[in-house]
Amino acid sequence: MQPIDQNGVEVLMLDPREVQEKIDNGSAYIVDVREPNEHEEARIAGSTLNPLSTFNPAQIQTPAGKDLILHCRSARRCGVAAEHLIATGFKGQIHRMAGGMIAWAADGLPMETGPTD
Repeated sequence: MQPIDQNGVEVLMLDPREVQEKIDNGSAYIVDVREPNEHEEARIAGSTLNPLSTFNPAQIQTPAGKDLILHCRSARRCGVAAEHLIATGFKGQIHRMAGGMIAWAADGLPMETGPTD
């Protein structure tokens, strides 16, 4: 999909299968901006929870060599989180997962459930 350039930050949409490819090749840093109860019900393995209700851009520390991927239930809240990151001076690329966990589940991709450690 075409990137959206916002104040020098490139925002790209990835479909769930593209996200899975990045997970498989070790290049994904996934941030889930849903609420803790949603994260507990079903989540992408290895995702980091940073709920939009208490979203803290300072907690987004993308490891070197990884792509920042934001996701939520339907792709709406991750857009708001991306705007928060941009407003606080984030530089680089932000990837958003198109369709969120709804699309992830529809594609039959793997999920974890239950409490996290």
